[in-house]
This record gives sequence, C-alpha cells and structure tokens, in this order.
Amino acid sequence: MSQLQDPIRDGLQRGWKVLGGALGPAPAKIVCDVAIVGSGAGAGVTAELLAKAGLSVVMVEEGPLKSSSDFNQKESEAYPQLYQESAARKTEDKAINILQGRCVGGSTTVNWTSSFRTPAATLKYWQDEFGLADYNVKALAPYFAQAEKRLNILPWLTAPNENNDLLRRGAAKLNIQAAAISRNVKGCWNLGSCGLGCPTNAKQSMLVTTIPAALDLGAQLLTEMQVERFELANGKVTALYCKNVMPNGAPAQTERGQTATKIIAKHYVLAGGAINSPAVLLRSGAPDPHGWLGARTFLHPVVMSSAVFSQKVEAWNGAPQTIYTDHFLNTQAIDGPIGYKLEAPPLHPVIFASTVPGMGQSQRDLLKTFPNNHTLLALLRDGFHEQSRGGQVRLRGDGSAVLAYPLTDYVMDGARRALLSMMEIQFAAGALQVLPLHEMAQSYTTWPQARDAVNALPMKPMLTKMVSAHVMGGCGLAGQEKLGVTRPDGVHWQLENLSIHDGSIFPTSIGANPQLSVYGTANRLAQGLVSKLTGRAVALA
Repeated sequence: MSQLQDPIRDGLQRGWKVLGGALGPAPAKIVCDVAIVGSGAGAGVTAELLAKAGLSVVMVEEGPLKSSSDFNQKESEAYPQLYQESAARKTEDKAINILQGRCVGGSTTVNWTSSFRTPAATLKYWQDEFGLADYNVKALAPYFAQAEKRLNILPWLTAPNENNDLLRRGAAKLNIQAAAISRNVKGCWNLGSCGLGCPTNAKQSMLVTTIPAALDLGAQLLTEMQVERFELANGKVTALYCKNVMPNGAPAQTERGQTATKIIAKHYVLAGGAINSPAVLLRSGAPDPHGWLGARTFLHPVVMSSAVFSQKVEAWNGAPQTIYTDHFLNTQAIDGPIGYKLEAPPLHPVIFASTVPGMGQSQRDLLKTFPNNHTLLALLRDGFHEQSRGGQVRLRGDGSAVLAYPLTDYVMDGARRALLSMMEIQFAAGALQVLPLHEMAQSYTTWPQARDAVNALPMKPMLTKMVSAHVMGGCGLAGQEKLGVTRPDGVHWQLENLSIHDGSIFPTSIGANPQLSVYGTANRLAQGLVSKLTGRAVALA
C-alpha cells in the first residue's frame, strides 16, 4: 500500500495553498470572496462549486490534514488523529458516545460509505411541519443524481461479507425484506477499515474528490485552525476569527507567536457539522429571536445487539455496511412509536472492547469470541414526535461545545423494541448466544429467554448502551423565520451574508445514514449561492 499514489502529497508538491500545523503558519489576515468553516460533506461540495465559479475561497478546518500515506488501519492512531475528542465525544450526561470526524474531509474521511437519498417520508414531514415546500423528492432528485455521479455512489454489487449476510439471512427467515446499500467508492479493495481512513483512496470522500478539485482551482485550506467566532454588525458577518490548535485540538503557538487569523470575506459558509456549527454561532452571539439555535439537535440514537456464531464472522473483514432493512421504519407511522433502521456495523478490537458491557472475567470471555462475533445496530429515527425533540447544543465555561440530549421514555421504548428485533433476527440466523448491549443483560441462548429478559430490563440512560455517528440539526431549515435558524436557500434568517451548508440544517433526523442527504442538499444550496454571488451556473460533474 505504501507504493500507492497519494493525491494529497502530490497536490502539496504541485503547490496547493495549504497552511497550518507542519505546513506553516497562516497569515494574521486573509481577504477572500467566500470563507468556509469546515471541510466535510457540505464544505467540500460547496468549495468545489464556488471555486469552479472563479471565486476566491478559503476553507478552515480544525483537524489535521492526513492522507492515504498516514492511514495504516491502526485504531490507536486513527481515533486520536481523525475523530472529535479521540472518538470519545459524549453527550452532556455521558449517556451517548458520539463519533464525528475531526480532520480534513470531516466525517466523510472516516465514515463507512453508506449512502441513501433523503427518504420521501422525511421530506413530506419537513414540508408539512416546517414550511419547506421546495424540499421534495422531485426537486432534490437532480442534485442527488449529480452528487452520486461525482462521488461514484452506486449499489455495492460484491457479495456481502458474513457480517452483513447474517443480517440478510436472519431477516429472510422472518420474511423481513433486506436490501443492498449504495456506497461512495471506486476500485474498493474490500478491506473493511473505512472508519480508520481509506489507505487505497477508494472511498470517494471529500478528502480525495471535492477538496483537491477546489485546491487545484486555487482555493486555500487552513488546517489545525479552530474557528472561534464571527464578528457581526448590522445584520451581517464582518469577519471570522480563528486560532491555531494542535492536531489534538489543544491551543498552539507558532514560532512567530502568531496564534490568530482574521478572515474578511464577502460571504461566509458555516459547515462545521452539527454541534460545532451551532457552537460557532453561540460563541458569536448570533441573533436567535425565536430560540432555535442549537435546539432540535438529533442523533439517530443507536442501540446494539451482539451475537456469537459457531462459524467465523470476522466482522472487520470486507465492506463494512452493505445490507440494511427498513422494515421497522416502514411499519411505523412517522409520528407514531419511534421506528428504526437496522444495519450490521464492522467490528474492530478497540471499538468492540470499549462498547460491550462487563469487566474482568466476563469481558475476557466475551473478547475471546471476537472472531465469531456479529453485531447489529438500530438507528432510531428521532425528531418526528413531541417526545422526541432532540437535544440542545450548549457552551461550556471555556466556550467548547457540548450536547445535552434527553433520552425520553418514548425513545427508550424504541430502544427496547429495537433490541428485541435485532435479537430475533440473530437467533433466526443461527446465533449460539445473543447479548443485548445493556449493563444488566446477560448472554441468552434462546429467543424466548432473550425476549423475556429484555422485556424485563429497565431501559434507562447509562444502563442501555447508546452511541451515535449521525449528528443533525441545531441550525434547522424553515420556510418561516419563527420556525428555524436557516432559510430554505441556506442563508441564516438574520445574517444576510452567512449560509449554512451541513447536517445542522436538517429540521429532524434523516431516518437514514445522512451523508448523501448532506451532499445533495449542499449541492443545491451551493449552486444557488454561486448564482447569487456571480450570476453564473455551475454544477458538480
């Protein structure tokens, strides 16, 4: 793998304008047409389109610039280098662990490539509840199609690995429909280490697609630079202030003593991801007349069930997520009892050991089953019910962001039903024993035993293991100012030269892995922004 071409190192040698960290300090002041906060899904798409239109663009990324030469499939290096808080970011009460990228390319660099268009039921709810008439399947379709072509998003035609096929086989035994997941890959080696950075550049993340394209067109990238705040005056952003940080996010100081950079732009795009984007606006004292800033932040809370099979599963091998079922979404009214999507995640030693319950001998016994272990996860579709209003992004005393997310009885009822569904599928697939990830659960050897036990478990935060890799909301879109933070065209309701182009603008959760929803939506919003700023028409190609 070390002999593979590294497009990032090649670009740097060609003279890309990249500063920060080992690449050199940024100047004290930068003037440009558009400043973009972040470098993930929304930022990358936006940067390519703006640069293609001839605008001078500066991207600001808090994390480091890493590339395929750095991706060695080691968890011990990937988590501290590529994730927020070393893959240990948590909600305020520590009840939910949150995986978010923190590197150039953002979460697109470390996600598992699962790609779904925004479900029609989700869009219909946005139209009805948030006045987003133009957010419908027909209007968004061409923007999704462009993103899919640009990022090679196609159904995964290779046979699923055993980890995913167990979901397919178990569901089939119960007459539950399962289907293949589309993936944004090209020439994939089927290694299974997508979450640790792709060492072959097969994953078509922003790191190897839109960001290189923007840099080739003259855009600038500042890495290891944390955005502190916007300067605001008269309903506009007048400047952006950012500071040097270490690769781990700690404050840094350059040899010259310069630690801060001021960026003055005609227009600003906030695309730091849900949690970080609302936090920037909160630190900036942004107007929030209706109290929506940071509110309605959603997580697709995830519960999991771990099973042991007689055969080797080796869930770290092969494409990580290729089979899913929406049976438990489609059989629930969108505003009824919470529905959930089932998928089979990859397993790696550190993430497995830190997720399963137990300690001492019981954990040792469980870890010994690792090669034969199969885990299912359920993404709970939050945000569509009065008792599922999401969380609130807040600032700690030092200005850092934290998400308070209440796990209501409504959500926990869905967690119990999801555990039951996953266990039944695993037993149907031939599991020898199944362990729902709950501190008071044990390994069960029959479906009736497991069903009765889980029905009796107290479904409480901290006892029920909860994780998330999908943060959405906090700067929600709305057709009326009183219903959200962001206008339908992506512009902040009260700040005329600030757009928001990331998952924070979703008024609910998506109900599916959200990366393609961000790509498609940002594509549409960025094309509109280009037209507004230049009068030109550009598109992803």
